[in-house]
Amino acid sequence: MNLRTSPDDVLKALADPTRRALFERLSREGELTVHRLTEHSGVSQPAVSKHLGQLRDAGLVRDRRAGRETHYSACPQALAPLMDWMQFYANFWSDRINRLENLLDRMD
Repeated sequence: MNLRTSPDDVLKALADPTRRALFERLSREGELTVHRLTEHSGVSQPAVSKHLGQLRDAGLVRDRRAGRETHYSACPQALAPLMDWMQFYANFWSDRINRLENLLDRMD
Protein backbone atom coordinates (compact mmCIF):
# COMPACT_ATOMS: atom_id res chain seq x y z
CA MET A 1 0.00 0.00 0.00
CA ASN A 2 1.25 3.43 -0.90
CA LEU A 3 1.28 5.54 2.26
CA ARG A 4 0.90 8.85 0.45
CA THR A 5 -0.81 8.76 -2.90
CA SER A 6 -1.56 11.82 -4.98
CA PRO A 7 -5.05 13.24 -5.44
CA ASP A 8 -4.77 12.10 -9.07
CA ASP A 9 -4.22 8.49 -7.99
CA VAL A 10 -7.25 8.57 -5.71
CA LEU A 11 -9.44 10.33 -8.28
CA LYS A 12 -8.45 7.88 -11.02
CA ALA A 13 -9.18 4.91 -8.78
CA LEU A 14 -12.57 6.25 -7.71
CA ALA A 15 -13.55 7.53 -11.17
CA ASP A 16 -14.91 4.12 -12.13
CA PRO A 17 -18.39 3.46 -10.69
CA THR A 18 -17.63 -0.21 -10.01
CA ARG A 19 -14.48 0.64 -8.04
CA ARG A 20 -16.36 3.35 -6.18
CA ALA A 21 -19.11 0.87 -5.28
CA LEU A 22 -16.54 -1.68 -4.07
CA PHE A 23 -14.81 0.92 -1.92
CA GLU A 24 -18.12 2.14 -0.49
CA ARG A 25 -19.23 -1.42 0.29
CA LEU A 26 -15.97 -2.20 2.07
CA SER A 27 -16.25 1.08 3.98
CA ARG A 28 -19.78 0.21 5.12
CA GLU A 29 -19.49 -3.53 5.71
CA GLY A 30 -15.86 -3.98 6.74
CA GLU A 31 -13.59 -6.76 5.56
CA LEU A 32 -15.03 -8.95 2.78
CA THR A 33 -13.73 -11.69 0.52
CA VAL A 34 -13.54 -11.35 -3.24
CA HIS A 35 -16.34 -13.93 -3.46
CA ARG A 36 -18.63 -11.81 -1.26
CA LEU A 37 -17.73 -8.65 -3.17
CA THR A 38 -18.53 -10.36 -6.48
CA GLU A 39 -22.05 -11.30 -5.33
CA HIS A 40 -24.58 -8.73 -6.56
CA SER A 41 -21.84 -6.63 -8.17
CA GLY A 42 -22.97 -7.28 -11.72
CA VAL A 43 -19.41 -8.04 -12.86
CA SER A 44 -17.29 -11.19 -12.99
CA GLN A 45 -14.89 -12.29 -10.25
CA PRO A 46 -11.84 -11.56 -12.44
CA ALA A 47 -13.16 -8.04 -13.09
CA VAL A 48 -13.76 -7.48 -9.36
CA SER A 49 -10.22 -8.69 -8.64
CA LYS A 50 -8.81 -6.29 -11.23
CA HIS A 51 -10.77 -3.37 -9.76
CA LEU A 52 -9.59 -4.30 -6.27
CA GLY A 53 -6.02 -4.33 -7.53
CA GLN A 54 -6.42 -0.78 -8.81
CA LEU A 55 -7.93 0.32 -5.50
CA ARG A 56 -5.04 -1.39 -3.67
CA ASP A 57 -2.47 0.36 -5.90
CA ALA A 58 -4.06 3.70 -4.95
CA GLY A 59 -3.87 2.73 -1.26
CA LEU A 60 -7.66 2.69 -0.88
CA VAL A 61 -7.92 -0.97 0.12
CA ARG A 62 -5.62 -3.56 1.65
CA ASP A 63 -5.73 -7.29 1.22
CA ARG A 64 -5.09 -10.21 3.55
CA ARG A 65 -4.68 -13.80 2.48
CA ALA A 66 -6.34 -16.47 4.62
CA GLY A 67 -5.94 -19.91 3.09
CA ARG A 68 -7.33 -19.84 -0.42
CA GLU A 69 -9.28 -16.61 0.02
CA THR A 70 -8.26 -12.99 -0.10
CA HIS A 71 -9.99 -10.60 2.26
CA TYR A 72 -10.17 -6.90 1.45
CA SER A 73 -10.79 -3.94 3.72
CA ALA A 74 -11.12 -0.22 3.04
CA CYS A 75 -8.40 2.26 3.99
CA PRO A 76 -10.37 5.51 4.29
CA GLN A 77 -7.24 7.36 5.46
CA ALA A 78 -6.04 7.04 1.84
CA LEU A 79 -8.64 9.69 0.97
CA ALA A 80 -6.49 12.28 2.79
CA PRO A 81 -4.72 13.62 -0.35
CA LEU A 82 -8.09 14.13 -2.01
CA MET A 83 -9.51 15.77 1.10
CA ASP A 84 -6.46 18.07 1.33
CA TRP A 85 -6.88 19.04 -2.32
CA MET A 86 -10.60 19.72 -1.83
CA GLN A 87 -9.94 21.76 1.34
CA PHE A 88 -7.45 23.96 -0.52
CA TYR A 89 -10.12 24.85 -3.08
CA ALA A 90 -12.82 25.26 -0.46
CA ASN A 91 -10.60 27.83 1.28
CA PHE A 92 -9.66 29.42 -2.04
CA TRP A 93 -13.28 29.97 -3.11
CA SER A 94 -14.42 31.04 0.35
CA ASP A 95 -11.72 33.72 0.34
CA ARG A 96 -12.68 34.87 -3.16
CA ILE A 97 -16.37 35.09 -2.26
CA ASN A 98 -15.56 37.07 0.90
CA ARG A 99 -13.45 39.50 -1.18
CA LEU A 100 -16.29 39.90 -3.68
CA GLU A 101 -18.81 40.54 -0.88
CA ASN A 102 -16.49 43.19 0.61
CA LEU A 103 -16.06 44.84 -2.79
CA LEU A 104 -19.83 44.87 -3.38
CA ASP A 105 -20.41 46.33 0.11
CA ARG A 106 -17.91 49.12 -0.59
CA MET A 107 -19.59 49.84 -3.94
CA ASP A 108 -22.98 50.43 -2.27
